[in-house]
Amino acid sequence: MGELLLITDDLRRAQRLTRDLGTATGGAIHDLYGDTLPASRPKLIVSDVEALTSDAIVRLRRVLEQVRDEGVPYLFLVHGNVARAEAQAQVLGANGTLGAKASAQQLLATLGSLQVEIRPISVAVRERAVEARQFLRQVLLSGRPITPTIAEIGTDLVVRAVGESGIYDWIRVVQQFDDATHQHCLLVASLAAAFSAALGLREADRHRLTKAALLHDVGKIHVPTEILNKPGKLTEAEAAVMRTHPTRGHAMLVGQGFDDTMLAAVRSHHELLDGTGYPDRLKGWEIPDLVRLVTVCDIYGALVERRPYRPPMAGLQAYAILKGMEGHLDVDLVHAFHPVAVAFDPSVPNVE
Repeated sequence: MGELLLITDDLRRAQRLTRDLGTATGGAIHDLYGDTLPASRPKLIVSDVEALTSDAIVRLRRVLEQVRDEGVPYLFLVHGNVARAEAQAQVLGANGTLGAKASAQQLLATLGSLQVEIRPISVAVRERAVEARQFLRQVLLSGRPITPTIAEIGTDLVVRAVGESGIYDWIRVVQQFDDATHQHCLLVASLAAAFSAALGLREADRHRLTKAALLHDVGKIHVPTEILNKPGKLTEAEAAVMRTHPTRGHAMLVGQGFDDTMLAAVRSHHELLDGTGYPDRLKGWEIPDLVRLVTVCDIYGALVERRPYRPPMAGLQAYAILKGMEGHLDVDLVHAFHPVAVAFDPSVPNVE
């Protein structure tokens, strides 16, 4: 992590914050109301200004214009009114916001993520994403019959994209899709491709897991769009309709040449080890390994993707939720998923 410039209206608070951060960032503190501007060009900028008066905004803008080079991440710490602060942060060109009471670990993780997020995404990755989205819209989720050959085409596309671009950049592009189902299917399949590599599976088994993840939600084409993309919590009736998608997807694939384990991944990816899942309330050994793997990717993908009613969750925060689902998920598989979560959230070291 590069040198940090902390802009503040309270030097004592800033000194406490830099002590908490330790030596991870280095850098300097700038008094917003001081007479001189910082001499060095920082690699990261954080503003921690509690009293955001019109004078403070003018001073902040002046400092940023003087010291912020193109591509330097700027994090705006929020005090008080969140909506007002978010608007001010946008005006100042901040790359992100974070509550001022966040822990030093959260701050470091957010800064690390911002450094990656502003990195340009290559044209090749974007072209692959367009190709994948067209495949979903025109083939896999078009309502036409799905055959193993069609599934193989989509799987090859995802495996190739993740291999060429890496999981993080690929998912950054996928997260920009406005269609929740397209985004989720590709995101979960991409996570499965990365997970299978982390597990050291044979190439055929890696391909198989990615294919199962790509197909797992095909039944959602039978769920009304207004439910799939609803910007808020589903009603009980809407949730009941949503819960039909595993059986609808299973019915779509039966008789098309898919084997029983692939069909099980589509039907049973919402089953949980304690028998509280759906649609068949399977438990323990009744849930095949392939299904367990897809379920871990599916839950993690749902947590880190952007939804109409909430922003995406940070990678390691989502992983912490997975770890808290002991009894529902296979704990050994959750533990094995950790390298994928780290790759998705590269600001955190690869240690448990």
